[in-house]
Amino acid sequence: MTYPGTGDGNCRGVARFPTGVKAIRVDRLGGPEVLQLADVPEPVPGPGEALVRQSACGVNFIDVYFRTGLYKRPLPFIDGREGVGVVAAVGDGVTSVKPGDRVAYAQTPNMGGYAEANAVPARELVHVPDGIDDRDACAAMLQGMTAHYLASDTFPLRPGHVALVHAAAGGVGSTLVQLAKARGATVIATVGTPEKAELARGFGADHVIVYAQQDFAEATRALVGEHGVDVAYDSVGKDTWERSLSLLRQRGMLVVYGNSSGPVPPIEPQKLAGAGSVFLTRPTLVDYIRTPEELAARAGAVFEAMRSGALHIRVGATYPLAAAADAHRDLEARKTTGKILLIP
Repeated sequence: MTYPGTGDGNCRGVARFPTGVKAIRVDRLGGPEVLQLADVPEPVPGPGEALVRQSACGVNFIDVYFRTGLYKRPLPFIDGREGVGVVAAVGDGVTSVKPGDRVAYAQTPNMGGYAEANAVPARELVHVPDGIDDRDACAAMLQGMTAHYLASDTFPLRPGHVALVHAAAGGVGSTLVQLAKARGATVIATVGTPEKAELARGFGADHVIVYAQQDFAEATRALVGEHGVDVAYDSVGKDTWERSLSLLRQRGMLVVYGNSSGPVPPIEPQKLAGAGSVFLTRPTLVDYIRTPEELAARAGAVFEAMRSGALHIRVGATYPLAAAADAHRDLEARKTTGKILLIP
């Protein structure tokens, strides 16, 4: 496909779309129905930015939080913070990427990810190495790097540790199970259905609990006894955090990194003392990719694990860009496994 015309004078690169681009715009907060396909002007990269023509856009639960207003964003906005594609043009001062480079990004504060093209700060782009498919690269960015920092930095896992991983058939959960096993930990995984249990076992989980069939806290205690788990990785939030906390060993850690069932309520610090002087943290990826160097190193570690075969990223479902509302409905209903992508 060709795009006649020339770029604006403040950017260097290939021709622009003649009539703008398709994007998913949010004009009002609410349910999935507020995700509307719209024609918008093609972004023009400003100083320090690059225009990325996208082959895939990542869908993440944080996108739901922005859509509903749990996380604030001025209206209107284009949802999505993750994508992969080819650099089409760069703004002034950009030297780290050039037109024609294959790149990926995640967690850009600009948002604008659910679109055919997005202007992204060049410092937030990573080069996609040869041998990794665009869709796999997109699927690995936010969820792969999240699992990486959870296993290697937030609570550095090692042999002998026992980790409880909720939503273990999801995008982050399935990756976290694999990285935890690679670091020598024993993994207790929770999932919602027997089908998802088989997936979690395939990713290497030592024990799998189907929480729709049994209470995960009772089942975990039956496995670990009085010792408790060293760390609980909880992306569910409101429905699970208190039981997760109760399963920790003394001085263990509860890592709440998501709110798929709703946010965790305020916690009285004395509750942590009563649970055995345990630790509670609410990390977010942006604090673990603070510099371009840290971003490149973390993404590089994930990509290298993929290339070596040590890490398998599962794309669970793809939707046309126009079906973003359906993708959100399925994500919120927990009908999906692995990564969800929109394809422009």
